[in-house]
Amino acid sequence: MVATAQDGFLSPGLDARERRSTVTVLGAATAVFTYEPESGAGASAPTVLAVHGFRGTHHGLLRIVDRLPGVRIVMPDLPGFGASEPLASGAHDIAGYAAWLAALADELGLGPDTVLLGHSFGSIIAAHFVAAHPERFARLILVNPISAPALEGTKGVLSRLAVGYYRAGASLPERAGAGLLRHALVVRIMSEAMAKTRDAALRRFVHGQHAKHFSSFANRDMLVESFEASVSHTAAEVADRLALPVLLIAGDRDEVAPLAAVRRFHERLADSRLTVIPGVGHLIHYETPEPAAQAIRDFLAEAAE
Repeated sequence: MVATAQDGFLSPGLDARERRSTVTVLGAATAVFTYEPESGAGASAPTVLAVHGFRGTHHGLLRIVDRLPGVRIVMPDLPGFGASEPLASGAHDIAGYAAWLAALADELGLGPDTVLLGHSFGSIIAAHFVAAHPERFARLILVNPISAPALEGTKGVLSRLAVGYYRAGASLPERAGAGLLRHALVVRIMSEAMAKTRDAALRRFVHGQHAKHFSSFANRDMLVESFEASVSHTAAEVADRLALPVLLIAGDRDEVAPLAAVRRFHERLADSRLTVIPGVGHLIHYETPEPAAQAIRDFLAEAAE
């Protein structure tokens, strides 16, 4: 079940749209949450395959999904996160996740008319996948796209602190290391750093979501592998290989994916449009879902036309 309407931030109808399944992908179980379009949307409703961000689960994108009642949205938990098992073999890196994404799309029968969406770390996975498989999906949506190396620029110091934190977690015995990486205080500090809204109720919701889902990882080793991948690559690395239509959705206060870098990424793309949402940082999916959903609706409407 999703977070309910009692939170005040998700509609009662979202539960009714949800269909959960478990799919075996490359030898491991992947939890898939499909949100069917509301009745009346018609058989022509577009399908979006959404890839969430680092340390997240499918829950993080639900406020955007809630505002797209006419769209069929397929959201797996990434391997090793949420209700999905870790990869059965290979590393939890960009190549490993890309291989999983290809196998998952085949297993679910998602054709080339499917639109691929990636948020944050998911933007790296999605962009690299499409660059390697240019005919696989029709369109690409990147929310809070990682467009510059994490260890460079004004946020480099914070990124290096994060590297030290994850390496400390990796160096300790398994139980102690996992405990450090799941520590509630650290999760709250991360949440406080990313939240930009001044709405007290929304801040409570954001912190509650992070507290509930941010530590839903399978084990310490796969988390560290994923983190190393997240700070070693960007979506913009493959800009010159993305020929399909791309929508970038960015926040003007995002320190993780700075707007200046996103603009440079946008300029390099062959066919792109950029939506900048004011007053929000790296939590567009929590804090400003409506303008993000509107940009997605407009982008999907282009394809329908």
